[in-house]
Amino acid sequence: MNLRGLTCVFALALGIAGAAPPAAVEGRVALAAARPLPVVNQRYEIVTRGGVLATDPPVAIVYLEGPFPPPVDPPVAEIRQKDLAFVPSLLAVQAGTRVEFPNDDDTYHNIFSFSRPKRFDLGRYRSDERPVPSQVFNQPGLITLRCDIHEHMRALIVVLETPHFVVTGPDGRFQLGGLPAGRHTLKAWIDSRTTREVVVELDAGKTLRVDFPGAGNPAGER
Repeated sequence: MNLRGLTCVFALALGIAGAAPPAAVEGRVALAAARPLPVVNQRYEIVTRGGVLATDPPVAIVYLEGPFPPPVDPPVAEIRQKDLAFVPSLLAVQAGTRVEFPNDDDTYHNIFSFSRPKRFDLGRYRSDERPVPSQVFNQPGLITLRCDIHEHMRALIVVLETPHFVVTGPDGRFQLGGLPAGRHTLKAWIDSRTTREVVVELDAGKTLRVDFPGAGNPAGER
């Protein structure tokens, strides 16, 4: 190996050694109580309470506020139609993501949205039709999905400017890794009217504990 090659290898080694390890955050979001249902019938669905859209059982989306650079290779996500329901009923994506809508049912579906960030109508299609209908979601915001044939079907897509997000479990617990160190705002999307936030100082290679309070505590809520 010549001198130039050795210099490149040495520079690469220094870059790798000097790269700061990512930060992480974990904790819990206080969620509303779920409706009591038999376990066999319990599945996630979108419900409306006083004009507020939320999942039942409740979950939240925890994310590091952007903006961040758009993805070099636009990611692809999916919401399936199965047993006359959207799966998942709540999807978080980064702006620029293409979402596909496979039909797993032995019937037609017609997915549409009247939401301001993304209005579209996929038309009626069966499970065997190809290519799978899809849409690119470029505008951050909340999109409500409906089916023109099955009125009970509903799902939500939350489009974010950040690639750093995670959906909590039904107990509200979350873990979010691969984060840039520094001062950031961490947010928890609870429902269509409630997003809580807290300013965090993330240290490289360390995990910060953050718990979001319940609805009775207005701190950091909008």
